Amino acid sequence: MAGGAVDVPGPEDPEAALAAVVALRRLASRLEVEAVVEAVGRGWTWAQVGEALGISAQAAHKRFATEVRARRGH
Repeated sequence: MAGGAVDVPGPEDPEAALAAVVALRRLASRLEVEAVVEAVGRGWTWAQVGEALGISAQAAHKRFATEVRARRGH
């Protein structure tokens, strides 16, 4: 894996391909939480977070507020 390239399993190995999908989903979820925590820490509103994620402010708050509070010590 040079230069950020990732070996992606082909359709001939569905077990490896599906394992890669699971790993990518977990990574994306962690990245999303980290980005939201950082955004809220920088003063973003839930409306701004929701807009950036393509969801409503209410949905963003419901999904991330507990984690944001836990990470920020509030």
